[in-house]
Amino acid sequence: MSLFNKVTIIGIGLIGSSLARVIKRDNLAKRVSCFDAKPQYMQKALELGIVDEIHKTVANSVTNSDLIVLATPVGAYGKIIKEIAPHLKKGTIITDVGSVKTYAVKEIEANLPPQAEVFIVPGHPVAGTEKSGPEAGFDTLFEGRWYIMTPGERSSDGAVEKISKLWSYAKMRVDSMTPEHHDKVMAAVSHLPHLIAFSIVGTVADLEGYEQKEIIKYSASGFRDFTRIAGSDPTMWRDILLNNKGTILELIQRFVEDLIALERNIRWDEGDKLFELFSRTRKIRNEVVEARQDQPETEKKLLSELQRRD
Repeated sequence: MSLFNKVTIIGIGLIGSSLARVIKRDNLAKRVSCFDAKPQYMQKALELGIVDEIHKTVANSVTNSDLIVLATPVGAYGKIIKEIAPHLKKGTIITDVGSVKTYAVKEIEANLPPQAEVFIVPGHPVAGTEKSGPEAGFDTLFEGRWYIMTPGERSSDGAVEKISKLWSYAKMRVDSMTPEHHDKVMAAVSHLPHLIAFSIVGTVADLEGYEQKEIIKYSASGFRDFTRIAGSDPTMWRDILLNNKGTILELIQRFVEDLIALERNIRWDEGDKLFELFSRTRKIRNEVVEARQDQPETEKKLLSELQRRD
């Protein structure tokens, strides 16, 4: 039985196209509409059979939609909401997949007329790869991962239940928290690690001559993993870092202080302190594995599928 008559996905990249595949696979909507700023993305999604209709304007895409999913960079939310607001039917649910929730909620609510009889259920599927575009999506992307919902005053019990069911069909574990708490957690487990990866890969890119070439040539270990993270969508990560600025700046300062302390340990041959740090971080790694947040078999299947498509 369908959860929705019509779903509109705005932004048909990795997350949007993966969600579209889940909706199609489990018959969760009678029709799936989409809009993307890149016409070639929409055309490819149509060819792949993961959407039923594409549109030249975002306003046309949402006509008669029961659910609208914002799957664009968060910096585009305000403009999108302004354009679609006059075309929303009564009872429509608006949700999103952005990894910065305080800013996302503010932009959606600020650009949606108070009299609009729609429901807002912001959320964040904590899943992804460095790949982008509709061809990069796959219906098992979300399996075993967390979906964090941040409902507010313009949510309703019925809308929250439907969004929870949607992501449960994607085999995600659903949790709920405030937007502010979400942003603090994500800054620590996602935003800061990405920022560090961008910085490290940027440092290597600035090296000259044979050093850079050999680092690239022999990057089959730690550096390779940093390049995977640093290969993420530039627009998305620009918006994330600028729109979670306060929390991220606090974490950068803490990281710089810890890095200076580590430099001191090395300079003064403080092996016991290095061993203590490495033992503590190894323990955290084991806890991540035990919490099933590291899924090597899933990652291998993903890599195999992406290589096959390439």
